[in-house]
Amino acid sequence: MSPRTALVTGASSGIGLEVARALVSRGYRVLGTTRNPDALHDGSRVPGVEYVALDLTDRASIEACARAAGDVDVLVNNAGESQMGPLEELPLDAIDRLFQVNVLGAIQLTQLLLPGMRGRGYGRVVMVGSMLASFPLAFRSSYVAAKCALKGFAAAARRELSPFGVWLTTVEPGTIATGIGDRRTRYIADGSPYTSDYTIVSKAMQRNEDRGIKAATVADLVVKAIEADKPKPLYAVGNMAPLVFTVRRLAPRAFTEKMMARFHGLK
Repeated sequence: MSPRTALVTGASSGIGLEVARALVSRGYRVLGTTRNPDALHDGSRVPGVEYVALDLTDRASIEACARAAGDVDVLVNNAGESQMGPLEELPLDAIDRLFQVNVLGAIQLTQLLLPGMRGRGYGRVVMVGSMLASFPLAFRSSYVAAKCALKGFAAAARRELSPFGVWLTTVEPGTIATGIGDRRTRYIADGSPYTSDYTIVSKAMQRNEDRGIKAATVADLVVKAIEADKPKPLYAVGNMAPLVFTVRRLAPRAFTEKMMARFHGLK
C-alpha cells in the first residue's frame, strides 16, 4: 500500500512543525505549507517534508496550494494568527484578517481537498483549535470566536462526510510553550479604560505559556486523531484537560467563566 499523503499547514514552526515531523517518522508522505518555502532556514525544515507555498489571506494562493498538493489523504489545518485586544478596540480589518487566516482560508482549502478524499473513500481532516474555544477568556474574543467557528464547521460536517470514510475532528490544545505570544497581534488604545485588566491577563498568559506543554505533545494527539478508525469529534490536551472539561460539563457556565477569569488574575 502506498503511504498516505498528509498536508500540514503552518509547518515551519510550533505545532505544525512537530506534526510534520511525527508524520514523516510514521511513514507518511508529508507536504508542509509556509508562506515562502525559499526563505526557510534549516531549523524550520524537517527532513523528508516537501514544502509548498500557502498564503491563507489569498484565495488564489489557496487554490494553487491545493493543485500543487494533488491527492491528499490527511489535512491538518494548523496555520493561524493569535490575536488579543478589548472587543471595543479591535480594528475591523484585523478581525477580517484573523477570520480569513484562521477560518475561511482553512475551510476553502478543506473544500478543495474533500472531493478527492470522498472519491477515494478515505480522509482525515484535523482542525487545530484551542481550549479557549471551550473556556473563553477576556481580551481574546476574536481569537475565541475564530476557533469556535472552526470547531463548528468540523462538528456539523462530520455526519455529511463520515459515510464516505472521511472524518473531521478538532484538537484543542491548552497553553503551549511555542513562543506564540511573541507573534501575537495585540490591540490596546492609548489611555484605554481596559489597560489595567488587559495587562493583568497579558502577563498571566505569558507566564502560563512559558511553562506550557510542548508542541510535540500536541502533535502526538493530532497523530492519534488521524490514525483512529473513527476519530472523536474533539480531543484536548494540556491545562489539566480531563479535569477542566469534567468541571465544564458538570458545573454551571458562570462557574467556569469565573474560574477562567481568576486563573488569569481577574477579580
